[in-house]
Order: sequence, then structure tokens, then C-alpha cells
Amino acid sequence: MGLIQYCFLFLVVFHVVFNEPRGAYGTRFGGSISNAPALAPETAPAPDTAPPLAPSPATPLTAGGVCESMVNRVAGYKCQEFTVTTKDGYILSLQRVNSAKGNPKTKEPAFLQHGLFMDGASWFLDSPKQSLGFILADNGYDVWVGNTRGTRYSRRHKNLDASFPLYWDFSWDEMAQYDLPAYINFVYKQTKKKINYIGHSQGTIMALASFSLGPKAPDEVLTKLKAAALLSPVAYLSYMLNEFSRMVAKTFPTEFGGDVMAEINMSQPQTSAYLGAICKSIPGLNCYDSVSSFTGKNCCLNATSFDKFIANSPQSTSAKNSIHLAQTSNSGKFTKYNYGIGNILKYGQATPPPYPLTNIPKNLPLFISYGVNDALADPQDVEHLLSDMKHPKNKLEVQKISNYGHLDFIIATNANRIIFKPMIAFLKRQK
Repeated sequence: MGLIQYCFLFLVVFHVVFNEPRGAYGTRFGGSISNAPALAPETAPAPDTAPPLAPSPATPLTAGGVCESMVNRVAGYKCQEFTVTTKDGYILSLQRVNSAKGNPKTKEPAFLQHGLFMDGASWFLDSPKQSLGFILADNGYDVWVGNTRGTRYSRRHKNLDASFPLYWDFSWDEMAQYDLPAYINFVYKQTKKKINYIGHSQGTIMALASFSLGPKAPDEVLTKLKAAALLSPVAYLSYMLNEFSRMVAKTFPTEFGGDVMAEINMSQPQTSAYLGAICKSIPGLNCYDSVSSFTGKNCCLNATSFDKFIANSPQSTSAKNSIHLAQTSNSGKFTKYNYGIGNILKYGQATPPPYPLTNIPKNLPLFISYGVNDALADPQDVEHLLSDMKHPKNKLEVQKISNYGHLDFIIATNANRIIFKPMIAFLKRQK
């Protein structure tokens, strides 16, 4: 049982939330389930007749890009929109945010990379005193914000349309190999300064995979970094189990076997009905409070920031990405995507190559923060990561926060004091 199951639990959460008035956070699902999901005929077209998935429709938070929807509405900040094209043809959006004070040319760049089912707007969901994107700008940083392939502002490609399954033939391997280097190289070219990298959740998977290739990797990402901060870091995914995920593990391959679903998006009726059937089938599962089941018990969220988080999510990802995360969980290893018998053709060996964490340069300053209540970046998995990295203590600062869950690291009301202040102090100490 791996993160693919949690991906679907996450989608259940948002399907619940989107179908209930603000403040109630949920309606009960319909449907029934035995050994496999019983999908209602009127909501589950057969795979060969299902229409291709279209990009998510614009809403007040999606129209116009991150600058227009999240930053320009707040006085005192300047925001610019850019696009970056990866070596494999994906056209990604990138934002640059600065406070009105100071000249960006004299500031250190800080690059923010969001997590799974999120996008760059997740760094601006709360007030300027509580949102990391604004806080960094107020602390004199030249802030750059990435949006990974498949999210609402990064759905373009030189040759492929997002409605075609081939567009979705990627996992976090490609995000680490192509997206992250494209962003870092663009920011470095624009600023001519070494960059502070800050990632949350999937943004840390991308970083760890990229960093493990060492400073001599083709894109030389590490030579352009000053330091990195990893919030809810994920490399190992062995400690995530609940009844919902067991049911999905049992029924998902039957219902969604083959290449039926390239994009994971709640606009697909079959997915919605399937998840609803599972949710109803488990005695005692409170679908009103599934957020805690997915993320762990978050200590410090408020209704305003949570409502904005819900309105901003979930962003699309690929089924292949979810499968890769599931492989990571099931294998207990941090490796490239496992193609089975196709590994010989892809890698020239029978098993997927590992990402060697010991290759992360010992002189790269790292700030790592994780929570005891985090159900995704489980403390045991984070401690496994720290043990394998063997990073020197004089280049490593670690926070273990007793009452934080997964979402607290981006929208907790006290994250500015608990996480962001010591993180910024760490970054400023690095030479």
C-alpha cells in the first residue's frame, strides 16, 4: 500500500469539500462496493467511450495566473509571469515576486517548489505575515515560484495537448530530471546569483532525486545553489497505512487497469464514483474529516486559509506519477520508475537505478523540518532519510515539530514563527 492510495484519499477529500457549502466540508458519497467498485451507469462511461479530459475550468483563483489571482491583489508586492520550456518539451509557468522595497538585482534569489496536488499559489494562501512567498519577499529575497507539469498553469507542451494520454507519460523522475533544472537554470541566468531552494513534500522528492545525481550532473543544478530547505521531506514512503488505502489497493487495479486514466483529475466521473463507493463501503470512515486521515492531524489551520487551500486544489497529476510513488512505498527504496521487464530497455539493467543520497554534496547547507503527526512524511521515513544521507552536522539543521501534520508546513497560523523564521535565519547564515 503506497502513496497512490493516499492520492485517491486526497481526491476523496476534495470531492467531499467541493460538494458542500463552505464550512461544512463534506457530503456523503453515494455508491456501493463489494469486491470491486459498483459504478453508477449514469456517471461511469465505458473506457472506450469516455471523452478526453479537458483542462480544469477557470475559477476566480485560476484565472489569469498566480500573479493576478494571488499576488497582485495584495498591495506592496510586484509579480511577473514567465514560461520555461523543459528539454522534453513541457512549457511551465514561473512567477517572480518581490516586495516594493529594494532592487531585485541586489537580492538573493529563493526558489519555491510546491507539493503533490498543489501549485505555486499554495505559497500565497494566507496574509503576507503568514504566507511564505510574501514573508521571503519581505525579508529581502527575490522570490521565484515553480509550477510542475500538469498543474493548471503548466499544461502546455511544444508538441502534445494535455487531453492526450501521451502528455501524461511522466512521473517525479521527469520533474527532477527536467522541470527542476529548467527552473533553476532560468533563475540563475536571470539573477546571476546562487539560489536558495525551498521545497514542500513532492518538491523535496524532486530536490533529493536531483541532488543525488551530484554536482557533475548534465544540468549542474547543484553548482547554482547556495542552500536548500526541505519541508516535510519525502524519499522513503514505508509508513502509510489505513483501511481506505487497503481497499483502494485491492480494487484499483481491477477498476483502472491498463492505460484507462492518464491524468488523475476529479473531473473524471468514473474516478469520482469509484472513490465515493469506497468511502461509503468502510464502516466508521468519517468522510467529513478525511483530511486528517490523509495528511495527519494538523494542529494549526484556520478556516480562512483552509478554504483558500481547498479552492486552490487539487491540481492534476499523472497516474504514472502516483504509481511511481506507490512503487517507492512498496519497495522501501528511493529509485527511478520501475518498468518491470522494460527496465532492461530503459536502464540497461533488470531493476530501476537508485538515487544515491550519499552523493548529495556534504558542503550543501540543508535545513530539514518534519512533523510528528505527518502521515505522509512519516517521522520514521524522515529519520531513514537522514540516516542514509549521512550529512555533516555543521551543514545540517533539523527541526522535529511535535504537533505538526503535512499541511501545517504551508498554511499553519504559526508556521511563520515555528518554521519560516528559523529557516530564513539558517539561510542567511550561509556564505
